[in-house]
Amino acid sequence: MDERAGKQAELADGVCPPWVLREYGLLADGERGAVVDPEGRIVWLCAPRWHSDAMFSALIGGNGYFGVEPVDRWHVWGGYYEDGTLIRVSRWVTADCVIECRDALAMPASVDRLVLLRRTRVERGEAVLRLTLDARPGFGAGRVRDARLEDGAWTADADGLRLRLSGAHEAAWKPETGLRGEFRLREGEHHDLVLELSERERAERLEPDRLWKATEDAWRRAVPDCSGLAAPRDARHAYAVLRGLTSSSGGMVAAATTSLPERANTGRSYDYRFAWIRDQSYAGLAVAAHGPHELLDSAVCFTAERILADGEGMHPAYDVAGGPVPRERALPFPGYPGGSDRIGNHAAGQFQLDAFGEALQLFAAAAHHDRLTPDAERAVAVAVDAVERNWTRPDAGLWELEDRWWTQSRLSVVCGLRRVASVFTGRTAQRGADLAEAVFAETRRRCLRPDGRWRRAADDDGPEAALLTPLARGCPSADDPSSAVTRRFIEDELAEDGYLYRFRRPGIPLGEAEGAFLLCGFTMALATDRLGDRTGALRWFERTRAACGPSGLFAEEYDVRQRQLRGNLPQMFVHALLLECAVRLNDASALPP
Repeated sequence: MDERAGKQAELADGVCPPWVLREYGLLADGERGAVVDPEGRIVWLCAPRWHSDAMFSALIGGNGYFGVEPVDRWHVWGGYYEDGTLIRVSRWVTADCVIECRDALAMPASVDRLVLLRRTRVERGEAVLRLTLDARPGFGAGRVRDARLEDGAWTADADGLRLRLSGAHEAAWKPETGLRGEFRLREGEHHDLVLELSERERAERLEPDRLWKATEDAWRRAVPDCSGLAAPRDARHAYAVLRGLTSSSGGMVAAATTSLPERANTGRSYDYRFAWIRDQSYAGLAVAAHGPHELLDSAVCFTAERILADGEGMHPAYDVAGGPVPRERALPFPGYPGGSDRIGNHAAGQFQLDAFGEALQLFAAAAHHDRLTPDAERAVAVAVDAVERNWTRPDAGLWELEDRWWTQSRLSVVCGLRRVASVFTGRTAQRGADLAEAVFAETRRRCLRPDGRWRRAADDDGPEAALLTPLARGCPSADDPSSAVTRRFIEDELAEDGYLYRFRRPGIPLGEAEGAFLLCGFTMALATDRLGDRTGALRWFERTRAACGPSGLFAEEYDVRQRQLRGNLPQMFVHALLLECAVRLNDASALPP
């Protein structure tokens, strides 16, 4: 049985098979995200928020999906995003017709209500489309109840959420399979489906034209014009991804998914549906490089709130509302192939010193644009206090490993303190400057080798791509001999075929332990540019930005040999660094102070 026939047989049995990660697209409105496969099935959606239980879990081996697809199985597929939006258009070509399905999560978004829009249109010929709605609350454990057709819309109870679907009044609902039906479209005709999941019953009609217009207008306002940047369309797409991952409460999730493996059957499957302080600071810094846009303000507010609330006890990650990340627990699914299903994340309990350093850099960038709030100004003082009391303490570092004296953590803190000293005045500036020099002197004593190269950690001489992050931000300075020596050593030891890996695992060749780390490729581009090699930086930028799928989405890692994405999708900090590269590699004036 060939692949297509096998997938068709599985669908007939109500099973939704997986695809390679590069084939998936994302819909997002800031409060939650939906993953759509190339056959037009929504296979992942948590409701009502990012960290809520999934309603559609097919992506990770669970139950539940929402499909709109051609009945004719003899077709090829493609798709694209409308420029500067997360409005996704899936496109299918059969022997006799061309079909497009336009999908979006409606905006402006509401915390307690999601609206999913699906508009199918036949561009040429005539087509029959199949509709399947198999909603399974609680990560597939539950079923919807009391389904009924009222005023042309299906309604049902979904474990505390009210489900409503318009545009499917001719479909049939069966308790064991959900809603199923077919509809025929002639050339030029279109058909609208609108799915609502809400915490309370709503009386207003689901009007597709009005909802589509509001969504288009919201995206038009949300994403700035990136014309003139390096790769302007990719830069706009990166900004749209960052906007789609950012809640109205300010938190930006690291990725929309959980449990997509970094490497098959190695146990490295994690839940990234939470907001990491460090990662959001990266995003805020990238946005600030382009201008004082909305996402800079939301990053500053969210980060300041967390620091003021928790001080030196700040967690590395929170849910997007600022609440705690739950403890890890397993789900009873087979998982995405090669992975293991889990929710929650143990890293939220770690101490990560560099998060304070990145937050200080974020606040300094906001101050540079005159966008620092009073709360953020108070948070600067709290963060400096936290660094002063904890910088000698071992931490888990950027890669969230065992507690050690990681060099990158200290250099990131130095960079943040120096930035604070450069944009503030008075006691805050002096404290920042004095503390920066104290941290730098001790880090240099412990972590700089006699040959002028920075160690990975005080007790580890190995190569470490994380060191590129502070180097790209100016610590050490470009004219410090250690900068060029360290960058060259990282490239010599961790680069293969134009891609960069994080570090070496003893006895395992590069590429076998894990994929190339795309964040590192972009930070290598920034660091190379800071050292004066614009041509080399552009090579790194172009090579790294090629490692996405057809949808233009990046995961955390890239399997160079198989040309496949690895890890959760889309990885926010990769899109953030792409945006920053697009700004800085086009405009020398964009270099940070």
